[in-house]
Amino acid sequence: MQTNTAPYSQYGLVQDMCAVPDVIRNFDPTVVQSLVEPIKAAGKLFLTGEGSSRLFPGKAAIMHSRRQGWPLVLHTEAGRQSQEYPLADWAVLGMSNSGRTAEVIRLFHMLKDGGHKRLFSLTALAQSTLEGLAHQGFVLKCGKEGAVAATKSVIEQALFCRALVEAVNGSTDFASKLPKLASAVETALTMPLDTEWIDKLANAGTIYFAGRNDGVAEELALKTNEITRKRSDFLEGTYAVHGIEEIMTADDVVIWIDPYIESEQKFHDCLVQGVGLTVIAVATRPTKFPTIMIPDAGDLNSFVQLCAGWNILVEIGMKLGINVDKPQRARKVGNEFTG
Repeated sequence: MQTNTAPYSQYGLVQDMCAVPDVIRNFDPTVVQSLVEPIKAAGKLFLTGEGSSRLFPGKAAIMHSRRQGWPLVLHTEAGRQSQEYPLADWAVLGMSNSGRTAEVIRLFHMLKDGGHKRLFSLTALAQSTLEGLAHQGFVLKCGKEGAVAATKSVIEQALFCRALVEAVNGSTDFASKLPKLASAVETALTMPLDTEWIDKLANAGTIYFAGRNDGVAEELALKTNEITRKRSDFLEGTYAVHGIEEIMTADDVVIWIDPYIESEQKFHDCLVQGVGLTVIAVATRPTKFPTIMIPDAGDLNSFVQLCAGWNILVEIGMKLGINVDKPQRARKVGNEFTG
């Protein structure tokens, strides 16, 4: 057992993660106010981007809105596939840290050339190519990331999307929840983890992430590749017990984010007993499996789950002796626009 951040503080990735609680504390939800009326007028908001800029920011906001039963129509898709959709009557928010992501810029070029009137951008850099194509651009305040794997910017993008959806639907209590969320996230990022679990994960053939389609497990599957260099997969919902167990092996590990209580026995019977692999849960309550217990932040729990996952991945990377700041092939700008 050990506290995670201190031994690894020389790494930019760890420094960025440690900055996340203050990113939350300092976030001002009113930054989205100028978008409320244009989005209300459209009645539909399309969230686009690539990889980490979209998965958790877009999907977490959409899931929350659907749980509340709010009327705003929301959808998210990556930039290239989005070019195949008729989006003329949607408000479109394009997210890209660099503001140079090719797929999103090509989408915005296409929409603007077609006379689209509601294009908005969210980037980490001011005066970017993407911002120049938007009718209004917003710039993150979290500062430059110190590693290829994005963390603090993902959280600020997600806060922006959540604040926007809340404001459009008339909710006014988001700001009051941020202090509690910041404390819960800080705990999740620094809590000691069982070294036996980390050993098991470090030796896993594949690390699977099971969970809801809210961006948490999917984003962690991506970060597993960037941070630990291990194979990973996202198993939405209860997909883990609907056929993929045929190719799983005993040295695999499933990390289950916020398990469904009624599905725990099935996962145990099918995966633990049937395959012989290890299931580790991340939850606010005890489960049938070894469980990383996180603080309860109510309807913002997905932020805490994501940060607990980052904690796990850094521990795995350190166990494997990996420089978590410098992947061998992954790039900060996955596909840079050069046109």
